[in-house]
Amino acid sequence: MDEIKKFNLISMKVSVVTPNYNGERFLKTFFESLNDDSDYIGEVIIVDNGSTDGSKEYIKSNTFNFPVILIENTENLGFSPAVNQGISKAKYEYIFSLNNDTELKKGSIKALVDLASSNDNIFSVQAKMLQYNNKELIDDVGDEYNLLAWTKKTGENHKSGEYSEVCEIFSACAGAAMYKKSLLDRIGAFDDNYFAYMEDVDIAIRSKINGYTNLLCPDAVVYHIGSATSGSRYNEFKVRLAARNNVWTVYKNLPIPMKIVNFIFLFLGFFIKYVFFVKKGFGSTYLAGIREGLSTRGKLEKVKFEGRNTKNYFKMEYRLIINTIKFLKK
Repeated sequence: MDEIKKFNLISMKVSVVTPNYNGERFLKTFFESLNDDSDYIGEVIIVDNGSTDGSKEYIKSNTFNFPVILIENTENLGFSPAVNQGISKAKYEYIFSLNNDTELKKGSIKALVDLASSNDNIFSVQAKMLQYNNKELIDDVGDEYNLLAWTKKTGENHKSGEYSEVCEIFSACAGAAMYKKSLLDRIGAFDDNYFAYMEDVDIAIRSKINGYTNLLCPDAVVYHIGSATSGSRYNEFKVRLAARNNVWTVYKNLPIPMKIVNFIFLFLGFFIKYVFFVKKGFGSTYLAGIREGLSTRGKLEKVKFEGRNTKNYFKMEYRLIINTIKFLKK
């Protein structure tokens, strides 16, 4: 029995993959919370994007309850390339993509693995993300995407006791999500072109095209500071990249029939966003992001349409419609 228990524990171990850019101030809390779940951690892969704040020295000078692999980049390559570097080095089937500005509640990794392993059709499972500075409020329990090409954090600012059941979500937030390495190998990892923002929605769309499911795991809890690396909620960097990546997401993932059917909604979505950012003082920045997305779309690898996935496109279109209706009702 002891041997069986030992085998089961080993098979449940995960590779934690975390990008880091000048995040030394978060690392003590981050690693201490991981230590509490160390029985289920096979390795922690920190991909440092050219930090100059002592992050690398902190990691090298401390010991942890699990192997820590430090990948040192000489510059900030962005979130997507960093996570992909970690995935390529990972030894285990379960990849836990986790931001450095987080604190993990004990037992969360086991809960994620238990849910992820319960069905071969599950692509990703997301932890319940609560606000670090107000743990009674939700930060994110899954990202929804609609016909307007808008992404919305589900549950934001709701009470932490809500969303207490496992449920399907459109996309897991890559700040605290577990993926299966075998499925990432099959449909592709994060798109390196994205640098940051929308990369998790992009990969979620690809998972849905291929018939996989993304779920919320409410028994896994992560306290998240948020915008720790990029700064404020709205700034030129975030607005431009998000606008560019939104164009890319539509271009590369939706087949021509879906683009045609949804054109009026897509146009309205981008136009309303432009008006919104004009009022915020970022109108020209948003337009610059749109122009960049359109002018550089040729470098992207489009998702090839396959007839066997036709029903999955219909299912996704239905979900986009439902998400749009929910948004308009609010």
